[in-house]
Amino acid sequence: MNTSKVNPVLERQLLLQLGDRLKRLRKAQGLGTVAMAERAGITRNTLRAVESGDPAPSIGTYLRVMSLLGVSGELALLAGDVMQPPPADSAAARSRRAPPVVQVSVSAEEARHRLQDLQSIALHEEAVRLAKADPALVQQARETTTRWLATGDSRSASLWREWLNILGAGTWRKVLGPTRHAQQLRQASPLVTVLPKEARQRILEQVGDLRKGIELGGMKNRRGMGKARGG
Repeated sequence: MNTSKVNPVLERQLLLQLGDRLKRLRKAQGLGTVAMAERAGITRNTLRAVESGDPAPSIGTYLRVMSLLGVSGELALLAGDVMQPPPADSAAARSRRAPPVVQVSVSAEEARHRLQDLQSIALHEEAVRLAKADPALVQQARETTTRWLATGDSRSASLWREWLNILGAGTWRKVLGPTRHAQQLRQASPLVTVLPKEARQRILEQVGDLRKGIELGGMKNRRGMGKARGG
């Protein structure tokens, strides 16, 4: 699929890939989380958030980590003017040759469980967004949880009780992270039951597109950079 737009699922996947790359770079350079966090002037929890592709840390935080790992130049490239048209009187501007197109191919992690977890995170992020805007949806999820506790599988009871606390306090970050416990909470989630059918279907379609592979393209480069592919 070729597109110039970044939907929420694709955006999340790009952040996950960036975080994973930064984590691998840190380990390759022999840096522990304590040393890296100290050098970046952030907490270990913030570093973990960056390495998990969490959208909460600021772009400045990501940039500090990237700079320490020696890859800040990539962000500088995006912020620069290398993609701008050449001067009107230059040979490049007078050329009749079609300019090359920069394309980036993005696909989800091959491991099936990684794609399923990305889907789960996307569904919950949308459910949280709706719940913040409409307290009635939170109450609906609480009623569902209470009903499950009364009649459901006792093995999930501790997770459902925790969900009641999360719904009451609005501590959404507990269920949006990459940790094993957050995954368990999402698997036992009452929150996604409040999602409208069309919202759920939209996210499933976006995940399906990502499974096939998405090409971000259409950017004409007038300064001689050829077709680039990554992912």
